[in-house]
Amino acid sequence: MDDMIEKGFAYWPMVLNGGKALAVLIIGWIAAGMVSSALRKRINATPEIDATLGNFVASMVRWVLIAVVMIAVLGIFGIEATSLVAMMGAATLAIGLALQGTLSDLAAGFMLVLFRPYKIGQYVDIGGTAGTVKDLNLFVTELATPDNVQIIIPNGQAWGAVITNFSHHATRRVDMVFGIDYGDSADAAKAIILQQAAADSRIKQDPEPWVRVTNLGDSSVDLTTRVWVDAADYWEVKFAMTQAVKEAFDTKGISIPYPHTVEIKRDS
Repeated sequence: MDDMIEKGFAYWPMVLNGGKALAVLIIGWIAAGMVSSALRKRINATPEIDATLGNFVASMVRWVLIAVVMIAVLGIFGIEATSLVAMMGAATLAIGLALQGTLSDLAAGFMLVLFRPYKIGQYVDIGGTAGTVKDLNLFVTELATPDNVQIIIPNGQAWGAVITNFSHHATRRVDMVFGIDYGDSADAAKAIILQQAAADSRIKQDPEPWVRVTNLGDSSVDLTTRVWVDAADYWEVKFAMTQAVKEAFDTKGISIPYPHTVEIKRDS
């Protein structure tokens, strides 16, 4: 009986250390999340710093704090920092080989934040996948498609892909093609298009709207139209101009050709 009691007391320090380690781990994990969240909010509240940098820094701080917590937990079990460094040095090669993809994503994350090919809120195409950037952290980039589908792209793939940023510049050019009948006046149609462009306040007059005859098709004379707008107005202007020109053509008697089927009857 006494031996059992002595053995129980012998295990008591291990149980106590285990409880301390669990408490430190839980508290440290929660604290890391709280500090990261507070830092993100503070940075994002500063107008001079964009949200992309705030989210990235907050993510990095969170993982650093978690690493400190893990070292503290190991210290509770008597593993000194110097011993830990030696162990980590010995395991670095094995970990590096096992986590090549993760380390690549981490390095790519730093490169994306450093060179800023895109920021949170911008609409981009990354290697054929398009969406609005919702988050950029240490390992992944999160996009949301126009129909609000979440897409997660590892940073390593994002950095190595062709990136098309539709929101980078303040203005964009809207290109449209309007077809008219061969019997209609191209000059009259061009004047109508320019009138509609002048009537829309979102369309910039510098550079001035541009309309040219660019193709003589099988059934239509094609007029290519180019106007400049703020990037945020791109799609609304494109839709509005298409409708406005069509209605103006109808009013002025300009025909928009479309395929016809002609039935030829022969006398038997």
